[in-house]
Amino acid sequence: MISRLTRPASLVLSASIARRYFIDGRSKLEIADEFGLSRFKVARLLEAARTSGLVRIEIGHKGLIDVDLSARLQSAFGLRHAVVVDTDSAPDSADSADALRKHLGQVAADLLAEITGPDDVLGVAWSRSVGAMARALPRLAAVPVVQLTGAVSMPDGDDSSIDVVRDVARAAGGPAYVFYAPFTLPDAATARALREQREVALAFAQLPRVTTAVMGVGLWAPGQSTLYDTVKEHDRRELRRLGVCAEVSGVFLTEDGTPVRTGLSDRMIGIDAEQMRSIPEVVAIAYGTTKVPAVRAALRSGLVRGLVTHGPVAQALLEAA
Repeated sequence: MISRLTRPASLVLSASIARRYFIDGRSKLEIADEFGLSRFKVARLLEAARTSGLVRIEIGHKGLIDVDLSARLQSAFGLRHAVVVDTDSAPDSADSADALRKHLGQVAADLLAEITGPDDVLGVAWSRSVGAMARALPRLAAVPVVQLTGAVSMPDGDDSSIDVVRDVARAAGGPAYVFYAPFTLPDAATARALREQREVALAFAQLPRVTTAVMGVGLWAPGQSTLYDTVKEHDRRELRRLGVCAEVSGVFLTEDGTPVRTGLSDRMIGIDAEQMRSIPEVVAIAYGTTKVPAVRAALRSGLVRGLVTHGPVAQALLEAA
């Protein structure tokens, strides 16, 4: 049940509808009601599934995206989009993690290109996986791109938040709302003053317009979150004491997905939980089975409505769903 890397969202939708019709025995009318489509659209998708070879005796054919696992994950967590890359194992070295990150970045780039229209406004929050996506992007619709978080200083030379936003904006050809400010500050007063600076205020004034955002997911543990690795030990301890297990672009979450605001939150330049919740589609890119508790928390929070991941993570999420 694998398919080639092409138009991920349409592929998963077609596979889901084909499964309902050919395996579950649902009528086209029932399927239309479930997916919010017309009967004619359902019929066209079923016909396309047959002519393309997606539907044979079973749903799927050889390629890079596991459409069956993608559809199951999308259904289990009520996601708008879920795309699972076919991999047999989790990354066990820096080289394999880098290769998987590039693979997921390519898939996420294809998904973003597919779901972005001329009326959209994109929000981008830095992570290594989002950086991989930005470098793989094809031409997008000409839309504005908004930086969602301040910059994290990385010793290994990875792209900064500004670099990633500019890469995405270059692919879109639209305006880029970027700013030069760190993600975390020594105190809340400095953070408040920076938020009032022109470039920062202009970028954050765009947040109500953002329709799609792309982010990474971090586990609140050493080496599993760039933010964790850059803050002071007393901040790490305080968040662990409050039950934080995940962070999504600086929004802290407990295991059940409840957002937690702390003193560290007041010292950060970035999107908050309520602003993130107002974005119609937040797509997370996540890899590595170690991060499964964090990804689960992100999905439970309702803040994340789309997921690009790989097989072992998807399987672990479904087993615990």
